[in-house]
Amino acid sequence: MDDPGDPRNLHDLIQTAQRIQSQVARIKEELASKTATGESGGGVVRCTVSGAGDVLELAIDPTFPAFATIQQPENRRMLEELVVGAVNVALEHARDMAKREMAQVAGGLPMPPGMFGT
Repeated sequence: MDDPGDPRNLHDLIQTAQRIQSQVARIKEELASKTATGESGGGVVRCTVSGAGDVLELAIDPTFPAFATIQQPENRRMLEELVVGAVNVALEHARDMAKREMAQVAGGLPMPPGMFGT
């Protein structure tokens, strides 16, 4: 069995950590160029976010009845709730995508919650 105090083992560990750190940086860069989309209200509201978690686009179906009568408070609240729902779904998809890609870099090693922004 290898001695954990052996400098060669420490060197291997440092090299592995540097390799993982480099791969994590690369994946984060790649994620920023990927997108995830979420919908609510049966497609009335659609939101697209980047893999980095930035909201890129929000689309509201102009044929939605509340859109034409947005001045009425109850319609405005309904539309706001649909927007929140679409954004939350899209962000959840982006976080799941990031977790899957980070897990590939870690080679199956368990990652602590919040590690590398996932």
